[in-house]
Formats: sequence, C-alpha cells, structure tokens
Amino acid sequence: MWLWIVIILVVAFVVINAPGIFSRFYKASYTRRLGHLPMLEQAQLGKRVLVLAPHPDDEVLACGGLIQKAHKAGLEVYILWLTSGDGFEWDAVMVEHTLHPKGQAALELGQTRMGEALEAAQILGIPPERTFFLGYPDRGLLPMQSSYFNQPYRSPLTDVDSVPYSQALSPGATFTGANLQKDFQAVLDKVKPDHILCPSPVDAHPDHQGTAELTQRVMGERGELHKITYWVVHGGAEWPLPKGYKAELPLEIPPRGHRLSWEVLPLEAEEIQLKHQATLAHKTQMTLLSHFMLAFVRQNELFSLQPPEASHNKA
Repeated sequence: MWLWIVIILVVAFVVINAPGIFSRFYKASYTRRLGHLPMLEQAQLGKRVLVLAPHPDDEVLACGGLIQKAHKAGLEVYILWLTSGDGFEWDAVMVEHTLHPKGQAALELGQTRMGEALEAAQILGIPPERTFFLGYPDRGLLPMQSSYFNQPYRSPLTDVDSVPYSQALSPGATFTGANLQKDFQAVLDKVKPDHILCPSPVDAHPDHQGTAELTQRVMGERGELHKITYWVVHGGAEWPLPKGYKAELPLEIPPRGHRLSWEVLPLEAEEIQLKHQATLAHKTQMTLLSHFMLAFVRQNELFSLQPPEASHNKA
C-alpha cells in the first residue's frame, strides 16, 4: 500500500516538475504539436493596443512577450488592471504578516500589488502614463456582470463596497457592474485601441470570465468584436506543465482551450529574459505561486482570435 503511494507521488513529481532529462520529453511533444499553428501577425494589432488584466501579473504571464514586441515596433501599448489583486487571503497572510487577512490587510496588499504592476510594466517598456487601475473587487468581477450590475457589491475580503484606491480611475465609485462598465468605456474612449488583448471566457478563473464577459458586451455594442484577441492563464489540468522556470521549453495549448483556434508568438532570448524579470517583480505572488507563474516564461506565447461560444450577455 505505502509503496504504491510513494510510487504515485514520485510519478506526480516528475510529471509536474520535469526535473533534468524529463524536460526533453515535454519539449519534443510540445514542439511537434505547436508546429502546425500559424504565427501571430503583429500587423493585425494596429497602432494602439490595450491589454486587459483582471489582476496585477496577468498581463505579464499571458502577454509579456507581445507587449515587448509591440512596444519595440513603435506601437502604443496600454495596460488596464480591473482589480488590484486584493482578494488573495493566503497572500495577505504571508505579505502582511497577519492571521486576519481581511479589511485593512487586504487593502494594503492591493496597494502593494499595484506598485509591483507598475514596476513590471516599466520593465516591459510601458510607462506609468499608459497604465490604468480601476480598483474593483478581486473575485467580484463575474457577479458584477449579473446580480450586482445595478446594486452594490461588498467585497467579503476588503469589506468595502466602493473603489478604495486614490490612484484608481474613479475613486469612491460604488462596486456595481454599471460603474465598472462606465469606467471601462472611459478608458476605451481615451485610448481608442485598434486591438484589445483580453482573457478568454474559457479561462477557469471567475474574474477572467467576468472580464471577458464585460469586454465582449461593450465591444459588441460598439460593433468592434473583431478587435479582440484572447489569452488564457488558468487553463485547467495543472497547465502549464511542467511547473517552474524552464525557459527552454515551449508553452502548450491549455486543456480548456483545445477547441479554439490558436496562433503562436515565438519570443527572442532578450524578450524571455525581460519577461522573467517582470514576473519576478510581482514579489507578493512569487511567495506562494512562483512555480505556477514562472511556468509562463517559455519560448512562446499563445493567442486565440476565435470568439469562444462561452460568451453571454447577462446585463
């Protein structure tokens, strides 16, 4: 009995972490499967690109390489964070050194994560004046698209029902889907993006699903759904595999996105290095999630132009 348990644990460790020579099996398999994918054409992005991030760090994990390429090519790249990442309880325990990671501790975590986001953005070449924080509740974006579209949502973690951050676009705005949509539209009106990089509705995280739903609704009303390109961070089944920093490996299509049409963006050595540095800038997240986050620092990034069938208009 115990022997089988030990064998299973050893196999699981090898599969998830792929130490040493085992990484070669991943590289051979992934390279073959990615070989048929078309390349992402940078020309389709236009001149002004808006990257949407439900939380600080999503923009680096999914788009850190593309952000660099677009910036180096002379495109205007903007980043919009919808929440400040203040809803990660265990993160607050570690960072704020408290056994009660709610209220003020959660708000202080949000402030810290916004600072990390600006540092990471500058590493990728994006200055503060091309960034926006909305400050809406972590873990609240999806319910704000339905039950709380017109009535206030109170965050169970920060214990506030309005935007608490002075550097946000609309400090004091009540947490409703209507206000979130209003602020998003204000950013769109200011940036006038030719293209938007947005989380896919197939992403497993509810805040990513809420961001996708908001984006599809607003861009649909504007007749601009064709301007959206999708990415995934929470792709299911322990993806990405293997875990940890293995920059020599490709990034494989996520299990939750196998029905979508994907395009691949190969990264150069310098771009991989800077993406690694930008990932490390999110110090609060690295405390607990380093193996997960560093698994996105790979030879390529993946994007889908296909509007997933999972989109719904619940407002």
